[in-house]
Amino acid sequence: MVRLTRIYTRGGDAGETSLGDGARVPKSSIRVAAFGTVDEANAAVGVARLHTTGEADAMLGRIQNDLFDLGADLCTPEEENPKYSPLRVSDRQVERLEREIDAMNEKLAPLDSFILPGGSPAATHLHVARTVSRRAERLIVELAASERVNPAAIRYANRLSDHLFVLSRHLNEDGRRDVLWVPGSNR
Repeated sequence: MVRLTRIYTRGGDAGETSLGDGARVPKSSIRVAAFGTVDEANAAVGVARLHTTGEADAMLGRIQNDLFDLGADLCTPEEENPKYSPLRVSDRQVERLEREIDAMNEKLAPLDSFILPGGSPAATHLHVARTVSRRAERLIVELAASERVNPAAIRYANRLSDHLFVLSRHLNEDGRRDVLWVPGSNR
């Protein structure tokens, strides 16, 4: 477990931060942007959880824990023979998201249009979390273009936004309360 005895260290006052392997990097680095945006997605999921109960809340709780795993994965660069075995997102976490998506999707009304964020408060907040998770995914992919990144981390980020989308529809009475886009309706 992690023990935090001091919240401020002054270590970042010069614009750098420490990675999981102890290396110091600029706070403006793409790696920091990627795991920082994962943290932002986690906060958005937390807000959505204020409006959920039961299995939906349990799924989001598992996702929040996974997002900390994803952040830990991203903050520790991949290297050959590391001194300590870093925490990495696993394919099992991706597969769990897929199973949950498939189970929820079976009950959903078919889509005849794109969906606007809305309906229930939970669904609306999940759309915010979905868009933040998509931004995190883009940053992870950008990081992977220049540095080694756990492939399961990329897959997890990709499935996460799908999961949040499907869960938002599920919480909108299985799609019956979805707010549909009407192309050109205000011309």
